[in-house]
Amino acid sequence: MTKTRASGRTVGGLRTLALQAPAVTLLLLWMIVPLGMTLWFSFQYYNLLMPDMTGFAGVENYEYLLTDPALWKAMGNTLLLVGWVLVITVVGGTLLAVLFQQEFAGRGIARVLAISPFFIMPTVSALVWKNMMMHPSNGVLSWLFESVGLPALDWFSALPLTSIVIIVAWQWLPFALLILLTAMQSLDEDQVEAARMDGAGPVAIFFFITLPHLRRAISVVIMIEMIFLLTIFAEIFVTTSGGPGLATTNLAYLIYIRALLDFDVGTASAGGVIAIILANIVAIFLVRMVAKNLED
Repeated sequence: MTKTRASGRTVGGLRTLALQAPAVTLLLLWMIVPLGMTLWFSFQYYNLLMPDMTGFAGVENYEYLLTDPALWKAMGNTLLLVGWVLVITVVGGTLLAVLFQQEFAGRGIARVLAISPFFIMPTVSALVWKNMMMHPSNGVLSWLFESVGLPALDWFSALPLTSIVIIVAWQWLPFALLILLTAMQSLDEDQVEAARMDGAGPVAIFFFITLPHLRRAISVVIMIEMIFLLTIFAEIFVTTSGGPGLATTNLAYLIYIRALLDFDVGTASAGGVIAIILANIVAIFLVRMVAKNLED
């Protein structure tokens, strides 16, 4: 009887493995083939403008890229963009989640309107902000400035990176709000009422009850947003094209410049490897942070 059960478990395990094998194989190929090709090209001379110059380049592509001031400028812009968007979305999402948890007239409509920007395509969002909101002549913000006696501002020339931060934060704030608002649904109202009966005010309740309750949700928001924010491209491409100069060029856009404008596939591949290393370093810290919060 024992041998029969063991044999049945073995057969069942083999069947499960056989069913999983195609999906696992496809997933591995989906990840390994592009990564392998990127690594291969990063060690090759491969410039489409110089087809005769081919062969093994060693670490020359990496040396050229690491000594290029544009790389460090792009990495700095990437960190500033990610950092400021995270601050705006987490703080704004937390405050809006607390607000929408309260009862007021039209709350359902307000929730839908607040979440709706997340479902707009990045390219469309960038075009809306560029041509309708931040246009120096016909934009809504220019009209508001002029209505109070202030001069109109050419956002993408005077404050290019700030403009990109505003656009991206407007897109990702609804995502943070959605996650945090969902987490607010599990807040123990009896605990809040007990705190009010003990004399705690709204500020004390927020900092000592609401905020600790949202800690795990905030960690998840930071992890997911940071993964996507490291690869922001469409908003920069549509609005500033990385300029003026390199003012809004992030790591993803720098790789685009090297690959599709300079046609230097080898250097662009080296930039891709550096971006992968940076993303994995960030992912390790984020996973540890989220795991720690889940254990607490």
